[in-house]
Amino acid sequence: MDSADRAKWAWTRRAFLQASLVGTLLLSGRLVGPQPVQARELPEGRLTLVNARTDEWLDVTYRDEAGRYDLEALDDVNYLMRCHYSGEVGAIDVRVLEHVNLVQKKLGTKKDIHFISGFRSPEYNAILVRKGGHAARNSLHMQGQAIDLLIPGVHPKKLRQTALELRFGGVGFYQRSRFIHLDSGPFRFW
Repeated sequence: MDSADRAKWAWTRRAFLQASLVGTLLLSGRLVGPQPVQARELPEGRLTLVNARTDEWLDVTYRDEAGRYDLEALDDVNYLMRCHYSGEVGAIDVRVLEHVNLVQKKLGTKKDIHFISGFRSPEYNAILVRKGGHAARNSLHMQGQAIDLLIPGVHPKKLRQTALELRFGGVGFYQRSRFIHLDSGPFRFW
């Protein structure tokens, strides 16, 4: 990515974050958003993410103890969670990261989060829909608001149950594929 593309991307990511500030999120009875949050109410803002498609990994602290999000760290997350098909980078909603973080910490594990899909380009999503895969025509993956993941050594049913207990965002379970879907939309499950 050249400097002009990087500058354009940084502006897009910042615009996304600023827009997210307007729409705060109610999480476990507490307001949380991309601006400084009450960090004492959330687990440590750190994850180790592994891109199952590219074998790239990132150990990242995306939020500090004061609740401020690190924009450079979020850029690194966005790049890691890019569409593997097109290479397109999209802004991952920090609420998705918080959702993953809450599930991992509730499970009591520090194991790496292996994700199959983060951001999806509209082109790739359309291919999945045509093939009859696990893709919705208006998938939240295209807005950076969803992740499909697994944690090695944690049964997907346990992962799903833990996510359901949080009652936060969407929770999908794909038993044959052995992964779950988490998103930052309204609470629902399938």
